[in-house]
Order: sequence, then C-alpha cells, then structure tokens
Amino acid sequence: MQRFSLGILFLAALYVSASANAIPEQPVAVSAVTAQGVVITTVQAPPPAPALPTTLVADNPAPHIALLLPLKSKSTELANYAKVVQQGFSAAAAVQQGLPVRVYASSDEPKEVVTLYRQAITNGALAVAGPLTRDGVATLAAYPGITVPTLALNTSELPNQTNQLYFFGLPAENEARQIAQIAALSGLHDATVVTTNTAISKRLAAAFADEWAKLGGTITAEVVFKGDSTVITKLPVAPWPEGTEPQPASAVSETGEPLPPGRPLPPPIAPGNMVFLATDHDKARRIRPYLNPGLPVYATSLLFKGNTNQQLANYDLNEIRFVDMPWLLQPDHPAVMIYPRAATALEPEEDRLYAMGIDAYRLVHRLLTHRAESALPLDGVTGRISLNRLQFQREGLAAFFRIGLGLTADTLAALNAAKAAAKEAAEQASSVEITPSPAP
Repeated sequence: MQRFSLGILFLAALYVSASANAIPEQPVAVSAVTAQGVVITTVQAPPPAPALPTTLVADNPAPHIALLLPLKSKSTELANYAKVVQQGFSAAAAVQQGLPVRVYASSDEPKEVVTLYRQAITNGALAVAGPLTRDGVATLAAYPGITVPTLALNTSELPNQTNQLYFFGLPAENEARQIAQIAALSGLHDATVVTTNTAISKRLAAAFADEWAKLGGTITAEVVFKGDSTVITKLPVAPWPEGTEPQPASAVSETGEPLPPGRPLPPPIAPGNMVFLATDHDKARRIRPYLNPGLPVYATSLLFKGNTNQQLANYDLNEIRFVDMPWLLQPDHPAVMIYPRAATALEPEEDRLYAMGIDAYRLVHRLLTHRAESALPLDGVTGRISLNRLQFQREGLAAFFRIGLGLTADTLAALNAAKAAAKEAAEQASSVEITPSPAP
C-alpha cells in the first residue's frame, strides 16, 4: 500500500471527515505491562450508541495519563500512524517514569472522542493526550467539559471552550512559515514559488506567501511544475536594479581566447532572489538540476528522507535549505539519545510521528505538574517548543543538503573537524621514520 509523506499524513489522513453526532457508551479496558515496566491500558470503544449516556461507570479507576488515539481506524495508514505515536509516547513515559498511561482506542474519533474522554476522566485520568485527527480535535474543542490538562495532537480553527485544552502537532505549514523567516533574515526579499498543484503543495505555498508578505517580501511569481523542465529553466525572478545588471558571462580559455560555443552559462541572479519549493522529495530531485546554481533554494522537511541509504538521492538536492527535527538531523545529540528508538526501523514520516509522541508526553508531564510556562521553551526531539496562548509551537532546525547528507551547521562543523583530525593523524603516521637496525 502506498505510503504517504508527512505532509500528506497531517494534511490529509489526519483531516479525515466524519460527523460528530452519535457517541458510544462504555468502553472496555484491556491492560498490559511493557518491557520497561510502564502500564499501558487500551480502552476500546464499542459501536456508536444513539445518545450520549448521562453517567458512566468507572472501569478500574486509578490516577493515570489518558492517551486517545484512532488505533482501530478503518484506515490502515491512520491506525498505523496512531500506533507509532503511541510507541513514542510510551517510550518517553518509560524514561520519565511518571503516572501510568492508559490508551483509549477509537475507530472513528469525531463520533467517539467525547465519550472516551469522559470515560478517561471517570477512570481517574489526571491529564489527557489526544485525539489525533483534526476532526477529532474539533469535536473535543467544542466540548465544554474539559476539566483536566488536555493536549490535542493536532490543531483546530474552532473556538476553544476552555483554557485546559492545548494543541500540539506537526503541521507542514508551520515549516513553510519558518522557512520564510529564515530567508528574510538572510536578506532575501524576492521569492519565486514552485508548486505541483497538489493539496499539500498549495497549502505550503499559501503559508509561505502569507508569512513572506508579513515580513515585507515580494512574491515574484508562482510556477506550477507538471514535469516540464522548461518552466524551471525559464523561472521568473526579480530583475537587477536598472543600471546594475552585470555583463553576460563569457566562457574563455586560460589564455583568454573565447571557447567554442557550447552550453550557455546561466545568467547571474540579482541579489535578494530566492525560490521556495512547495514540493516533495521526488519532485524536488527533478526540479533542482534545472535551477540556476546562483539562486538560493528553500524547502520543507518533505524533501528529507533521512541520511541512511539516501546519499545518492540527497546529492540531487545539493545546497537546498530546509528545516527538520533534531530526531532526524541530530540522532547523536545527548538530548535525543536519552530516548530509545522504535524496536523496528521506521520510515522518516513515521519516525517524525514517533518523535511527536515523545514530545507530547513531555508536554503533558509539564502540564500535569503546572510547569508549562516555567519549563518552556523546551528543547524537544521535534524542535524548540514554545507556548503561544494555548498552542505549542515548534521551531525546527535549519539545515541544508551537502555531500549527500542533510546537515546542520553544527553537524557539518563536526564532520569537518573529524576529517581534519583523521588527515592530521594520517600525516603524522606517514612522517614517522623507521630507523633501520644496525648490521650485525
């Protein structure tokens, strides 16, 4: 079955549409203990009932953190993503060793989330994480009975009924906005946007353009790439200020003689120009070779599929700047290494969700101990997390593609230092003179 990218996940799979009317009655709990000793209780919701029950019966009541996820969704992809989030959440719980976690599984979040939430409170939940889908979050946001610190794992545009409901997720639009900020801080002011006309591409382009305008930038053009390289080689950019355009570069030999006509050199790009690729990894690989090498190129984490077994593909994205999370870019960082990786290797989009589960638990733990504001910003495995009203905002690491790798400035410096040390050691070894033994 086709695997979706991270952007498709959060802007499609987690936007599943469903009505929020009938809600099931009492869930059934099944408990288990992980290898790390963390108590995980899965509460499964039965088929929807026609009316919301006025009272619920406590099922094995005890203080705990409730995790509401669509683990029984009919969408295999969504159920799998929910499972990965659960794994990350449980991994962080094992490290923190706080309250036990009880998982409340749903098949249709908009229809079941309120009853599952009420059941969790009845069972003694002191904090709640979830739901995961945007429709599920919208349903919960409209519920006036939020009585404990609750962290929704997505965003909602609906009015919040309480100051106990917080929001945290990985919307790709936020990365597009961060890229606009990074480019503006680099002194760029004229942007050409390349889209592929998909839903996620349009959202990324819109988010970038909105933030770019707020920062005083200008959108020179928006180009739709449908496979024709001509639209890229003739990409519109802002012109040079009148009277400052340099003479066309000419190809000459070392003696100064003109070389025979060949491939024309790309025209010099006026300062301040850039291009934003609102595309995925595969489309960006097709676009990058046709872009003027003097044009700064920016994109989101949709381009980064990790550094493992991806070096050849990453070479095609050379010098593209993007943002992503420390979990993928700095796996050897001490703040990242403290949390265990998944038992089985995950695809990059799944690994990001696993990391989101880790940081979700850490944020819930802070909400539970009333340390949300005093303990922020948080250097999370998904990025630097701050709180804006009730929305947790994540700032990814700035990175770029070079030598077939996705690197931050720190990781590049570490690589260069390691190479220099290895070269020095080799030179010292080769300079050691071997004194011949005296003849007998």
